[in-house]
Amino acid sequence: MADQDGKTIAQGVRANAAAFRKACEVLNEENSSRAPEGRWSPKQIISHLCGPEGKGLLPTLKAFVEQDTPELDIKPEDPYWSGKRRSLSLAELLSEFEGEYERMAVFVEGLSEAQLSRKAHIPMLRESPLGEYPTLAQWAGALSDYHLGFHHDHMREIEQALGLKNA
Repeated sequence: MADQDGKTIAQGVRANAAAFRKACEVLNEENSSRAPEGRWSPKQIISHLCGPEGKGLLPTLKAFVEQDTPELDIKPEDPYWSGKRRSLSLAELLSEFEGEYERMAVFVEGLSEAQLSRKAHIPMLRESPLGEYPTLAQWAGALSDYHLGFHHDHMREIEQALGLKNA
């Protein structure tokens, strides 16, 4: 992943976002608010992927460029399901998701090799294959490939548990 350029990473972000969006095609307003016992609803999964309300995930990427080795405090199990998001329709929430990942793709697409090589300190990743000092390229790739991919599978599991067709 370290050798990827911004355009390649952006293509991955767009492809993974499109695959996730396709997984949401079986959802409607009613079933997207339902959740199996002890699990997140489809709307909560989408909200989580959008990142903190009013901020999104893009600031974590921008921090790599704007600061020298910024420390990022990531909250991995927060669905960010509060405030305005609770009142959004499924279509509005999906629009927020699509906008967030397109903004991320546009941002990384225009970065230089030097910018993509900048590092941040993310203590939560200490035990991960990335380590606690990933590069911007690694972080963007992880958000796209691992995080979005994980929640794509997560969405499919929830849809199956809810008995939705084509899940």
